[in-house]
Amino acid sequence: MGIHYEQLSAEERGTIMALRQRKASIREVARVLDRAPSTICRELRRNGDHLDRRNLPTGRPRHDPGYQASLAGARARRLRRKPRTGRKLAPHGALWAQVRALLVQRWSPQQIEGKLGSVAHETIYTAMYAMPRGELRRELTALLRQGRGKRLPRSRGTDRRGQLPDMVSIHVRPPAAQDRLVPGHWEGDFIKGAANRSAVGVLVDRHSLFLMLVKMDGCSALHALEGFTTAFAPLPAKVRTTLTYDQGKEMALHAQLADNTGLSIYFCDPHSPWQRGICENTNGLLRQYLPKGTDLSVYSQRQLDAIALEMNQRPRASMGFRTPMEVFFARPKQRLDRSGVAVRG
Repeated sequence: MGIHYEQLSAEERGTIMALRQRKASIREVARVLDRAPSTICRELRRNGDHLDRRNLPTGRPRHDPGYQASLAGARARRLRRKPRTGRKLAPHGALWAQVRALLVQRWSPQQIEGKLGSVAHETIYTAMYAMPRGELRRELTALLRQGRGKRLPRSRGTDRRGQLPDMVSIHVRPPAAQDRLVPGHWEGDFIKGAANRSAVGVLVDRHSLFLMLVKMDGCSALHALEGFTTAFAPLPAKVRTTLTYDQGKEMALHAQLADNTGLSIYFCDPHSPWQRGICENTNGLLRQYLPKGTDLSVYSQRQLDAIALEMNQRPRASMGFRTPMEVFFARPKQRLDRSGVAVRG
């Protein structure tokens, strides 16, 4: 049984007024009315001494209005009739139509807030989850990025995998890669398909969040070498500086990959996904397009390029709602010498 609450009646308000005029305490009033002390306290706070003194009956001391049952009852009735503020995201409103259109394009509520400026992301979440359970609610909540019910704890225990030969630790990675001030410092990963029999390579630039997806013909180190070499080949050398990866076995040929691409490759500590946080977050976003438990080998490189393009055209809050494509391909600012002539480098 839930708690049943009844509004105070006119008789009860009259009793409160009489008892308070005799200096009865809140607990004494509550005992007489068989009400909770919190109910009496709330009534006095809402409808007591703070009432507009101009509404007091003639002759009442203007410096001590006290609790007036008639005024309290009138105010309570007025508030009950007062219409509630309309919902900002009404289901059939023009603003909701804009929001829904952007959700369908897989924009996050925060990105929508940054773009429209007229609705907060929490308002969007509230509007979605306030909907009655049904097909429309399922359709909209399915558009949100990640469906985890709770955060998972970081892995514990020792690493039972064999170590890759000649690994260089992330702890000696140059400051330029850590600071994310210029493009060319990448994070990489494999996302696996059903039964770990298929995979897609993920490469994210730390500076711009620019994404490249790589079709893999398998999950072996040779497939990773071929796929990543092909992906980096079209890029100029200035944006092929470092690659940070975990200690997955697909990187067993990392030395040859470094020779093929000119990248310096650094490896995270075991069970430390936060050391590649940008890539981990990107993997979560990609699961909207590449769901877990599906065969990833059915996606062509053209299809993966289309997914990457869509994500690269999304505005990002961390970059002032610029897109990864805008930031990655932005021309560097020229430095001028004292005479105003552009200086290279």
